[in-house]
Amino acid sequence: MISVSDLSKRFGAKVAVDHLAFDVRAGVVTGFLGPNGSGKSTTMRCMLALDRPESGVALFDGKMYRELRQPLREVGALLDAGYVHPGRSGRNHLRWLAASNGIARGRVDEMLEMVGLGSVAAARLRSYSLGMRQRLGLAGVLLGDPHTIILDEPANGLDPEGIRWIRDVLTHLARQGRTVLVSSHQLSEMALMAEDLVVIGQGRLIEQSTVGDFVDRYADRWVRVQSPNAAALVAPITAAGGVVASVTTSTLDVRGLDCVSIGEMAAQRQVVLHELSPQTGSLEDAFLKATATAQEYRSASMAEPPASMTEPTASMTEPPAPSGAGQ
Repeated sequence: MISVSDLSKRFGAKVAVDHLAFDVRAGVVTGFLGPNGSGKSTTMRCMLALDRPESGVALFDGKMYRELRQPLREVGALLDAGYVHPGRSGRNHLRWLAASNGIARGRVDEMLEMVGLGSVAAARLRSYSLGMRQRLGLAGVLLGDPHTIILDEPANGLDPEGIRWIRDVLTHLARQGRTVLVSSHQLSEMALMAEDLVVIGQGRLIEQSTVGDFVDRYADRWVRVQSPNAAALVAPITAAGGVVASVTTSTLDVRGLDCVSIGEMAAQRQVVLHELSPQTGSLEDAFLKATATAQEYRSASMAEPPASMTEPTASMTEPPAPSGAGQ
């Protein structure tokens, strides 16, 4: 289990982490989410004693990271897969990690094979792609068979097969009873992998809950109605307080009423239904709503693009000069 309490960190006048507190339980994957600049990476660096916080503490099963005599055997962490010596081979990179924590050398080749790098173990790290370095980083995380795993953007640079592979690895490790904390901006993957969430913004905790509870709290909900006579339901639904959006002539999205109410209306009017189903917004929708006031950088809505994208330029409006003009 990880326990973070009253953690604060500032860089000059900038407050990066502001009295942050949360717990990460064992046996599930916990997603650590937040907009860019929210303090996720700084929080993890403070947890791992790479940055010194102004206040607060992070405990791993009751111990601070700096108290761990062989940390790779207890906490495996990967914050930056690119932070490796380019002249070393993949095998030698893991060998020095193993030697520093009293881990048998045989474990190195075992981990290289597990992450799919056995055939390039002797290659210099300068020749590794970002995806290969991510795999090597995960091999280093698992080298000491730790009970706690902390990863920052572990799928960065991986192809679809690699993304699915790391998802399967992390869920498997969590099912073994390990504590797994993963920071990621890939919310579709987090929805498939995580059971718990810790969401922060501007260095403060926004929400800690299960994924299901978070989506229930913040995501949009509506009822999808499909019928060859959908138009006949618009008036009674509106009269009952529902809000109707016509997706197509045969499909309605209804907010403010449940499936039972809409189904009874259709039955009373003998309207044939091809679909009547509750719909819920995605984890991405819920995240954007929950962090709407905590975004450090906000993009302009493409519903109203900048004038430079909508106003024609001279080259777009003026006819081209005749061939040979001015000669």
